[in-house]
Amino acid sequence: MATSVSLEERLEEFEDLFESEVGDTQFTRARHLERSSGLRQLFLKFEGANPSGTQKDRIAYAQVADAMRRGYDSITVASCGNFGTALAQAAKAAGLRAVVMVPEKYHTNRMGEMEGAEAEVRRTKGDYETAVEISQEVADREELYDANPGGANTSIQLKGYGEIAYEIYDELRDAPAIVAVPVSNGTTLAGIYRGFVSLYRRGKTSRVPRMVAASSFGKNPIVNAYRKKLEFCEDLEPGQIRETPVNEPLINWRSIDGDLALDAIRTTGGWASFASDDRMKRTARMLREEESLNVLPASTAGLIALLERHAEEPLPGDRYVAVLTGRKGR
Repeated sequence: MATSVSLEERLEEFEDLFESEVGDTQFTRARHLERSSGLRQLFLKFEGANPSGTQKDRIAYAQVADAMRRGYDSITVASCGNFGTALAQAAKAAGLRAVVMVPEKYHTNRMGEMEGAEAEVRRTKGDYETAVEISQEVADREELYDANPGGANTSIQLKGYGEIAYEIYDELRDAPAIVAVPVSNGTTLAGIYRGFVSLYRRGKTSRVPRMVAASSFGKNPIVNAYRKKLEFCEDLEPGQIRETPVNEPLINWRSIDGDLALDAIRTTGGWASFASDDRMKRTARMLREEESLNVLPASTAGLIALLERHAEEPLPGDRYVAVLTGRKGR
């Protein structure tokens, strides 16, 4: 995007791109899964049609637009893959410099995409949570826009993910009984929940759906807090967290927006559970073969939680939604 034009023109052009390229993602009825599982109506909200193949574009583009309005020329985030790619691409489209902190032990296949979008990728010692702290420190020191979760821009992120709720409503003209979401930091689930709360308060829907969360087995504070009936999320022991090529987008020893997600689950009468790497890989393969969706295995965690609960105690005949991410790689 040319930078010789005024900021107002650049912002208008970027927002047009945002509106045309991000969101309004595929919403499909999973008839094969309905037959095999016995669920009456099961819908899949597939975020793979976004520019980076994930829901992260929703908040990346929103925060880049916010950075432009506030006069920033650079933006930073910590990422193990997806968010960094989404932010790098959005920043390039806006003519901003992107600085992405990637933990040195992570070997994401999305590094090339970040660098291809002209992002400055800095390897950091330690884990993802440490990379977030470093990115926040760099933002303060170098006067960069801080796009990390848990900061002053949390409301922008929640609103961005709330668009998923609005799009589901546009398709169903009401809220489904349940929305199942994979969780890491918890921001996506919390945002979808707040979107449905807004719809309900405005009289658009007859209910707020039960929110269901799932993550990698034993490696997420949100699920751990729910299962142990803790009042708030508690950090896990960092040394006990082991990432794999499958669970990498899900694992966290600290869920930055975990308490918001935990509150959404409990307020709606939902639940949270774990999913194994093997089950996530098998479910991704099944979706590819039977529903023609090429999904990231980690993104099937929420769907697995829904299907497993239904197998244990059949859910009533109603409409159910699972949110999925494209197979491109946090």
